[in-house]
Amino acid sequence: MTTETIREGKVVSLTYRLRDERGEVVEHIDVPISYMQGYGSGLFDKIERLLEGHCAGDTLEVTLTPEEGFGAHDPSLTFTDDLENVPTELRYVGARLEAQNASGESMTFVVTGIENGKLTVDANHPLAGQTVQFTITVREVRDATPEELRSGQLAGTALQ
Repeated sequence: MTTETIREGKVVSLTYRLRDERGEVVEHIDVPISYMQGYGSGLFDKIERLLEGHCAGDTLEVTLTPEEGFGAHDPSLTFTDDLENVPTELRYVGARLEAQNASGESMTFVVTGIENGKLTVDANHPLAGQTVQFTITVREVRDATPEELRSGQLAGTALQ
């Protein structure tokens, strides 16, 4: 039996742990997630490139700068207003508000602070501006089916 290595057209199942720049675990995925290498997987480019050539059982440590990962923190996506102007149901840290801009694009704002009668919301990703570290374990590598290769999607997933 040959060991399958990750390359374009292979279906890869992996688990991972994500740490923020303070070293705290912010996400831990134990149930393997799968993607097809080289088919717009949604993985960060650096991670997909570094997985190339690895096989089941391999573990990688990958550090992503803000530019490689969640992006720089954009101050224009942070707003502060008087607490009295904010609905009562949003007056706690962690509250989420969905809003649309003039173009109809939807954004999610999260209440990040309440202080001195002011409430601050932020639409940046919570890890924006941070260097993060992934610990990735490859669980399985297999050939994509002909249908998966044709559609660019894993079997049982909807086209997006």
